[in-house]
Amino acid sequence: MKRWCLRVGGILICLLVFPQRSPAPLIYTPGEGWRYESVGGGRWQRTRAKDQMDVAQAAFDKKDYALALKAARRVVRVWPFSDYAPQAQYLTARCLEVRHENEKAFRAYQDLLVHYPKSENSDEILKRQFLIANRFLNGEWFRIWGYIPFFPSMDKTIKLYEQVLKNGAYSEFAPQAQMNIALAHEKKMIKDYPAAAQAYEKAADRYHDQKVGVDALYREGIAYNKQAKTSEYDQSIAGQAIATFTDFIALHPEDTRVPAAQRLIESLKTEQARGSFDIARFYERHRRFDAARIYYNDVLSKDPNSSYAETARHRIESLNKRGRN
Repeated sequence: MKRWCLRVGGILICLLVFPQRSPAPLIYTPGEGWRYESVGGGRWQRTRAKDQMDVAQAAFDKKDYALALKAARRVVRVWPFSDYAPQAQYLTARCLEVRHENEKAFRAYQDLLVHYPKSENSDEILKRQFLIANRFLNGEWFRIWGYIPFFPSMDKTIKLYEQVLKNGAYSEFAPQAQMNIALAHEKKMIKDYPAAAQAYEKAADRYHDQKVGVDALYREGIAYNKQAKTSEYDQSIAGQAIATFTDFIALHPEDTRVPAAQRLIESLKTEQARGSFDIARFYERHRRFDAARIYYNDVLSKDPNSSYAETARHRIESLNKRGRN
């Protein structure tokens, strides 16, 4: 028994006198998160910002994006006011983008613009944010907690484009960003044509002297036209579509889409006539003949050549005879 106790005591004394570092494969660092560190790891860490940035850049060049990411993040966390912090924040965003963590990458680019507004490559950063937003517009899924792909979201995509516009309202990417906001409204599961029309209108007004402004005006009319087809008895939408296409034709008479706009105007007038005709029939069924006569006349004023016009004339004659009897 004494020998066993002496052996145990000797082992304990050796451990205290000659301590050994225990392996810790999973390490959590505030600001960096969890990471795997092999035995003898930690060799990537440096005591100066420049040296740490060199580690990050070298790892990125070798396509070791995991190492580049944690090294770049350490520069920003430990030396946030150093000359190397903007470059490290940019490299952080690039690593996230390469790893297809696009929402995180967008935020990392945004942090760069907010905390280091004098960054030399601000135009490139804005372009990268715009391209990330395009990926989500084209159907890429957003992720829960930044890791689990869950669903595409046009509402979240619109917020990304709105941020691009805030970052560079007069940048080369701003006009298309505004157009893509409108397109995102049209791509929602439940199409939001009113919001799309407003977004196109904003693009048409803001960029009227550019080609995108011409396209926006035409697309605005198309959005109103689509909305008119879904609006029961709301002929004001058709009126807005007609007014928009009329402006388009007047402002851009040489545009190749003018004939299409003219055809749409005619079909919208027919749609307006149909709406007035349906209202007239409603009033007639409820024996409100004066109101019915007003809307039958409205059919003739909106589209005298439509298929509804002939019937409307007969109904007016019939109502007039009823009034005389």
